[in-house]
Amino acid sequence: MKRIPYGKHHITDEDITAVVETLRSDFLTQGPKVQEFEEKFAQYVGAKYAVAVSSGTAALHLSALALGVRQGQKVITSPITFVASANCVRYCGGEVIFCDVNPETILIDVEKVEAIVKGNPQVSGIIPVNFAGYPVDLCELRKVADKYGMWILEDACHSLGGYFVDGNNIKHYCGDGSLADLAIFSFHPVKHIATGEGGMITTNRKDLYEKLLMLRTHGITRNAELFTENHGGWYYEMHDLGFNYRLTDLQAALGISQLSRAEEWLRRRREIAQRYNEAFSGSYVKIIYPKENVYHAYHLYVIQVENRLELYNYLRSKNIFSQVHYIPVHLMPYYRRLGWKKGDFPNAEGYYERCLSLPMYPTLSDEEQEFVIKTVLEFQK
Repeated sequence: MKRIPYGKHHITDEDITAVVETLRSDFLTQGPKVQEFEEKFAQYVGAKYAVAVSSGTAALHLSALALGVRQGQKVITSPITFVASANCVRYCGGEVIFCDVNPETILIDVEKVEAIVKGNPQVSGIIPVNFAGYPVDLCELRKVADKYGMWILEDACHSLGGYFVDGNNIKHYCGDGSLADLAIFSFHPVKHIATGEGGMITTNRKDLYEKLLMLRTHGITRNAELFTENHGGWYYEMHDLGFNYRLTDLQAALGISQLSRAEEWLRRRREIAQRYNEAFSGSYVKIIYPKENVYHAYHLYVIQVENRLELYNYLRSKNIFSQVHYIPVHLMPYYRRLGWKKGDFPNAEGYYERCLSLPMYPTLSDEEQEFVIKTVLEFQK
């Protein structure tokens, strides 16, 4: 069997044509394709506004800036995520407070969030992470946020196309802006759609949208309505200390093409997940089943086993390259120096000791998946 990775991008002839057409156009950096991508993406997730940026990390950083994170403020997030979810707070001078996860969902524990906020009046916001594609119940988190005057920045990098249905039978799509102030996405090659590197911020708040547009481009505006003076048609002003976090037209063209297949690929991910679920039911493998009315996006398919290292090595010996998501952020040397230590979050740390991400991507063939399943199950023997 050929090498089977845990994740894999897929580029079609249509994708290549879209990029080549842009190469032959008048714009390579930021041009009409970026705006088209933003509009189509906002429509897909159901948000009013979208701002394309150079990476998911850039999306987090700009969002933290736009929300006013600064020195002396505290922000809560999960330790089970990529480090960027926490680092964006540090970039702005803020303090990260980690909150343990629910062991059944591996999502931030909302009850624990409220307990933290009660003892920390300087907490200004929450960054919940839709880990592996499992949407956080933002209805419950919004109640806590509103009660204590906090904002919500939804890290939806794993969950494009995912949603949950609330008690009033209303669908809340990840990133639709109905419950979070801002949401961010990543277009890294192993995500649902790829632009090489790239990210998107979505929101329903016009004030944040306009601030993000400025921060994305050095803090510069060309909107004459915002000028303090005007010297002519060439004139622009820098109002904030911003960054060059722009996406290029080349990347946007690829993103538009990939987005046209997002639903098809999401259906395939759910088919693969269902086959895994059926195969591992009743075995030594622990599975994370979504709750009723939760529609998982399955960026990752994560299992938990007691002998994770041995299984990881056994799979590699069979040319199956699984991965671990994630090493708890609070155990990274940088965050240990800030005072966090092993034992702080038993649910997150216990999960890390057992977790393994199996191959999950739309072009994973039935034959390849059967080989993965067979290999995982035969390991028990």
